[in-house]
Amino acid sequence: MSDASARPPESSVAASGEASFAAREAALRRRHIAALDAVADERDGWRAKNAYYYRRIEALCRFVVPAGARVLEIGCGTGDLLAALEPGFGVGVDIAPRMVERARERHPDLDFHVADAETLELPELEGQTFDYVVMSDVVGMLRDVWAAFRAVRRFCSARTRLIVTYYNFVWEPVLRAGARLGLKMPVEQQNWLGMDDLKNLLELNHFEIVRAGTANLLPVEVPVLSSLVNGFLAQAPGLKHLALTQFFVARLAAGGGPVPERDYSCTVVVPCRNERGNVDDIVERTPQMGRGTELLFVDGSSSDGTVEAIEQHLGQPHVRLLHQGAGTGKGDAVRKGFAAATGDLLFILDADLTVPPEDLPKFYAAIA
Repeated sequence: MSDASARPPESSVAASGEASFAAREAALRRRHIAALDAVADERDGWRAKNAYYYRRIEALCRFVVPAGARVLEIGCGTGDLLAALEPGFGVGVDIAPRMVERARERHPDLDFHVADAETLELPELEGQTFDYVVMSDVVGMLRDVWAAFRAVRRFCSARTRLIVTYYNFVWEPVLRAGARLGLKMPVEQQNWLGMDDLKNLLELNHFEIVRAGTANLLPVEVPVLSSLVNGFLAQAPGLKHLALTQFFVARLAAGGGPVPERDYSCTVVVPCRNERGNVDDIVERTPQMGRGTELLFVDGSSSDGTVEAIEQHLGQPHVRLLHQGAGTGKGDAVRKGFAAATGDLLFILDADLTVPPEDLPKFYAAIA
């Protein structure tokens, strides 16, 4: 049997690759939900064990959010923070059904829904906006913080304030040790994002920072000392960078109007060498962006059939193949690809798919 006849049909290979990526993402999401549901009934105990910290977070949010406001909390857990804010209309969303069930039991006067923070698909709330949106200690658990901030925009008006709190990454070893010693609720591995990271992700989604700061330099209660340290030293130069909590208050940029966007053509340059197994996946999964997207493979003398795999797609008008020739290395391949590109915006996609092609529109959005 020839090599060509032994290969499965091109469409089935691409579909299989796309399906396997989606299946992996779905499996990770299910595991995350199961982990949160597993600790839902223990949540009250963990909050009691770290009551001083949670009181400090409540005080921080109450300083921004007046009683009686319309408040949406994303990643609400069992709803205690939302309840502490005393909203006139309060809605909490969480990805974990058991957490939402516990929240409804504890706070029947508030509304709670199961929803993914990264999409916020809530038919009950479509078209509504809130005075305040709170995301407290939740961004580290998200697989896509960018998508979550983008989803939040639908529920914001020009007057809405978004409050984001998160752990300072310098505390990671301390918090890990606390979880191992039974002093802190165990959670899955998190994204440890610095303030510059969060600021950048907010700005990419057209939020502007109203206020930024740190709090909880001493997140446990020690009579007199805790008040002194957290009241005066948490914002002191040289010490504020060591505080546990970092926070932002943000609002929609440009007065909350529609986000202007230009329309560009795009070229995705794919330097490749011996990546036959990924070619079909790249063609199938690379999205069309703007006025159109060409996919330009730059092959560096592959010997495993990569060129032949690319050639099977050359009947599609947006797929091109460029031979690197005498040059060597990724840098040379990228430069040759850029020189041959026809798009207004140029992207590099590694042929080993370390960056999912599905993420490319985020880079387009940042520019357009």
